[in-house]
Amino acid sequence: MIRWIVGLVVLGVLPAMAQSRPVSVVFLNPGFSDEQFWVDYIRYMHDAADDLGMQLRVLHGERDSGRLLTYARELLDSDTPPDYLIFTNEQFTGPEILRLFADTEVRLFALHSTLNQEQQKLIGGSRERHANWIGSLVPNDEEAGYLTGRALVELAQGQPAELLAFSGIKQTPSATLRLEGLQRALGEAPNVRLVQALYGEWLQQRAYEQARGLLPRYPDISLIWSANDEMAFGVMRAAEELGRSLRYAALNNSPRVLKARADGRIDVLASGHFLLGACAMVMLHDYAQGLDFAERGGKDQIISLLRLVDADQARQLASRLEQARLDVDFSRFSAMNNPSMARYACAIDPLLN
Repeated sequence: MIRWIVGLVVLGVLPAMAQSRPVSVVFLNPGFSDEQFWVDYIRYMHDAADDLGMQLRVLHGERDSGRLLTYARELLDSDTPPDYLIFTNEQFTGPEILRLFADTEVRLFALHSTLNQEQQKLIGGSRERHANWIGSLVPNDEEAGYLTGRALVELAQGQPAELLAFSGIKQTPSATLRLEGLQRALGEAPNVRLVQALYGEWLQQRAYEQARGLLPRYPDISLIWSANDEMAFGVMRAAEELGRSLRYAALNNSPRVLKARADGRIDVLASGHFLLGACAMVMLHDYAQGLDFAERGGKDQIISLLRLVDADQARQLASRLEQARLDVDFSRFSAMNNPSMARYACAIDPLLN
């Protein structure tokens, strides 16, 4: 197995060195290659790479952590390793990826979900024991769970109500954080009772089967909170078959969920994190040019991309996302073009105007 041994001094110097070739990035995508969220997410990463003159390669894990780790090991044996490897901590694969790439020249960056507090207590955080783990960028998942939960329980107008929640894959930080946000919102709404929180594994069919079995047992459930859009649609299908009228909160940006929000079939929607990967490309581009993102918001950043989207904004966002390429030049967010920038300001606001 080929390993590229480097010291801390080399790791510190490399980003500032002149680039004789485009910066190369590999993203280990934990999702399915045809999963709408990840399809869009990666499309915007490619848009950013094009704007910034970078090379991006994506390896799809297909929701199989074993497959993802196999790809990581193959990269170790490659004669042309990437400059940067972007990974997620879905199903808690982050520590193993860090172990595999320890003492190599490849700089590691956690995206979308990073190591949780317990994991970091054991192996350290970025730029600690693993010097080539340079940082992380995650969305405001807990806040998004709170915002969607608060807006959903407000639909009860202070009257007693029962709520059923659908989280994602159990060992996924984003699913955990979104559910914690919902629980914070419920703590402020004593009139709403959480009947059960289920792990729908992000899948429409799984949530459909769970809802088909549970809804008949709980005739007073009126509120459905879902950590993504696919699970919400699974519950909606089950409710329609059972003749139940429910109120829904969901997250994501698929054409279907944006239309459902515009039409009022989804009552509460949070969106915006589909730009997260593109924002990470900007940060890595700057780092490679010697402009450390740690000086512009910290080495580990939580970006408030997820926000509530009303019906009109959902229509506008759907229209903008239908375009073959977003009308956004991602280089505008780079510190190369904004040398006095204190923090990165990547956001979906330009798409809602």
